[in-house]
This record gives sequence, C-alpha cells and structure tokens, in this order.
Amino acid sequence: MRALRIVIVINLGLLMSGGCATERGRVEAPGPATVAPKYYICHRTDLEIIVDGWLDDRAWQGAPWTDTFSDIEGPAKPAPRYRTRVKMLWDDVYLYVAARLEEPHVWATLTERDAIVFHDNDFEIFIDPNGDAREYYEIEVNALNTIFDLFLERTYLDGGPARHEWNLEGMRSAVAIDGTLNDPSDVDAGWSVEFALPWRALGEWAHRPAPPDLDDVWRMNFSRVQWRHVIKDGRYEKVAGAPEDNWVWSPQGAVNMHLPRRWGCVCFDR
Repeated sequence: MRALRIVIVINLGLLMSGGCATERGRVEAPGPATVAPKYYICHRTDLEIIVDGWLDDRAWQGAPWTDTFSDIEGPAKPAPRYRTRVKMLWDDVYLYVAARLEEPHVWATLTERDAIVFHDNDFEIFIDPNGDAREYYEIEVNALNTIFDLFLERTYLDGGPARHEWNLEGMRSAVAIDGTLNDPSDVDAGWSVEFALPWRALGEWAHRPAPPDLDDVWRMNFSRVQWRHVIKDGRYEKVAGAPEDNWVWSPQGAVNMHLPRRWGCVCFDR
C-alpha cells in the first residue's frame, strides 16, 4: 500500500535579446530584456505516465527539473520563500507537465471550475505555440485541483479579450498533497501537480505541428501565486491588504505574466 503522501544547441545571442531560435525565425521581446529567457529541453517518452499527482512514474525519473523559480521581476527582487520547479515530457498524444511546490501550509478554498483560481495559492501554465504573442493558453490549478483555463486571442496590453468559456478539451490533471490540506495544526512539505495536455487541443490555435516536429521550440512559462496568511480560529486567512507573491520559471521583468515574448523556450527532443 502506498505510504501516505497527499502528495541541443542554444543560441545565446538570441536568448540574451529575449528571443528563441525557431524554424520561423527570431522572436523579439518588447523593449530591453534584463534577464535572458529560460531554456528547457523537453524529452520524448515511450513510458506510461499515470496522472495522479505523485510524480513517481519511471518516466519522470529521467526528466530534468527546470531551474528553481524566481521573482516575476527578476533576480534583483528577493528570492521566493519556497522552492518551485517543473518537469516536462511528451509523446504522440500529450504534453506532460509536472510541478513540485514546497509549502509548509497547503490550503485552498475554490472548488468551482473556472473560478478565479489565483485568488488561492496556485500553479499556472502559459503556452504560446508559435511565439507570436497571440492566440495563447493559460491554465491555473489550486491544491484542490480546481481548474481555471482560458484562451487569449492577444495580450491584455493589446486589448485582447480573455475567453473564460474556453476549455482545454481532454486535459487531465491531478494534485498530491505531501501533508494535510487546510489543516493549520501541522507543517506540510508541499504539493505536486501533474498535467496531461492533449496535442489535439493545443493544436487548435498553434499554427504549427502538434505534436511538434523534432527541435521545434514553443514559448512557455510557469507561474506560482502565493498569498501571505495568518491562522485565525483554526483557519487560514489572507493577510489583509497584502499583495500576492508572483514566482515564475522565466522572469518577466514586470508584474505581468502576459508578456509572451519574455516567456521561456521549450525545445522538443526525440
């Protein structure tokens, strides 16, 4: 019985300019980039992945972690209090994303699909397949595995509407809590998240092959929203008036996740 655990060649010139090398050419970032976008090689797998949140499938053992998340504005800001990292894999059907979030007090309140999940602590995925800063996807999840997924035709700065009614059809997700959820009486280790994102749905607005061709590069980023809290009457409460922390894989240089040209670069390797 399982123990209890509610558990390539990189062109550095392009990276420092805020761009990724793709077969469609250089992708420019808006304005000067103070930090080079992160780069990750996503390996193909033929091994089965059971989406249960545990991250203990043999396939994940061979997948590298991303760099530890930093503040959304970059390394000049204080380092996050808790560690966050991501792994990725892919096969002919799915893009797999797994995240591990250290957290001494795991809590969540929202249970309705497409609630504004970042009002809880959450983990977020952003995907712009062809890197044109248009027609991109956002997926959020809290520790209750409540999903908020949306499609953006263009960025908010460009006047783009967010289509909250859109769903990533066929997506599978799971959360595992290493500790106890919504229990302030103990100290938790954290929580992990596992996603299987179907290429069929990701390809809807990709304007490129999905699943990708060898060495294709997609623009992606990952974010963690973390609220400061107090314990009152045996319950978690947000600190009144305190802003959320925003921790990300590839820094944005601003408190704005909707700058796709400053997201990281994910290269698909066979």
